[in-house]
Amino acid sequence: MSRALRVLVWHVHGGWLNSFARGRHRYLIPRLPVGGEWGLGLAGRDLPAATEAPVEHLAETDLDVVVLQRPEEIELAQRWTGRALGRELPAVYVEHNTPPMAIRDARHPLADRQDLLLAHVTHFNDLMWDCGATPTVVVEHGVPDPGHRYTGELPHAGVVVNEPIRRARVAGTDLLPRFAAAAPLDVFGMGLDGLGAHLGLGPDRLTAHGDLPAADLHTALARRRVYLHPYRWTSLGLALLEAMHLGLPVIGLAATEAPRAVPPAAGVLSSRVEDLVTALRALVADPAMARELGAGAREHALAHHGLTAFVDHWDRILTEVTR
Repeated sequence: MSRALRVLVWHVHGGWLNSFARGRHRYLIPRLPVGGEWGLGLAGRDLPAATEAPVEHLAETDLDVVVLQRPEEIELAQRWTGRALGRELPAVYVEHNTPPMAIRDARHPLADRQDLLLAHVTHFNDLMWDCGATPTVVVEHGVPDPGHRYTGELPHAGVVVNEPIRRARVAGTDLLPRFAAAAPLDVFGMGLDGLGAHLGLGPDRLTAHGDLPAADLHTALARRRVYLHPYRWTSLGLALLEAMHLGLPVIGLAATEAPRAVPPAAGVLSSRVEDLVTALRALVADPAMARELGAGAREHALAHHGLTAFVDHWDRILTEVTR
C-alpha cells in the first residue's frame, strides 16, 4: 500500500471536501486570521483526517501535493509555500464547474499546461472544456451514504438549489411554476428569500425552507415523494446524489451529466418539460411506483457514486502524481 500523503487543499465546496478529506491521507486546509474565501480553514467541519494549516507557516510545512480548485490558488500556493508547482510541489487542479454555456468560450484557463493534472468531476465537463494539451482525468463524485431513509409521506417535490433567483435559467428556476402545477415544491438552499414572490407562487405551491444542516436536509428530503432536478447547466450537484442515496426517485432535465447519473430505473429524465410535469404528477399520485424508482436510484448511486470508490480513485491519482 502506498504511503499516506500530506495534501494541501482549500475549503471551497464543503460537500466535495467532506468526501475528499475522508481518504487515508492527511489534509491541510489553509487558514488566515480573517478567514474568508482564501483562508476559511475547516469552518467547523468535523473531518478527523484534516487539520487547519496557518498560512504563515506553510513555507516551513512538509507537503507532498497541492490540490487546487480555483486559478487564483496557483499564485497563492507558490507564494505561501515558496515552492514552484509542478517542479518542486506536485499539483492537481480540480475543475468543479461546467464551462460557460457558450461553447465557443470553453477554453479552460489552465489549458496547455504540462506541470499539473486537471481533474474533472464529470465526463460531460471533460468533453466540453477545451483543455488543450493539459493532461486530464475524470473523478466522479462520491458521497457518504446517509442510509435508505425514504418515506415519501409528503406528496411534494423536494428541490435543492442555492441562489435560484441569481442563477435563473442555469438552475432552471424559470421552470419551477410549471412543476408547481403538478405538485407543491419544497425548496432548500441558500438565497431563497423572495423566491415565491419572484415566481408568482403562493405558499401552497412553493415553500422555501432555507439552508439546513446536512443531517436535517436528509431527514426533510426523505419525507418528500420526489426529488426534482431542474438544472439546465450544472456539474451534477451532490444534493442529487444524496437524494438518490436516501431512496428518492428523480425527475429532471436530460442535460449535462444527469442522463449518466440517473438511469431509467431511478426516475424520469427528458428535455421535454411537459413529459416531466406528467411524470411528476404520476409519481405524486402513486407512492408505490415512487418507492420502486427510489430503490433503483439508491442502488445506482451506491454502485456508481459511493464514498469508497471516490476516495480510492483519488488515492491512486495522488500516489501517481507524487511518485
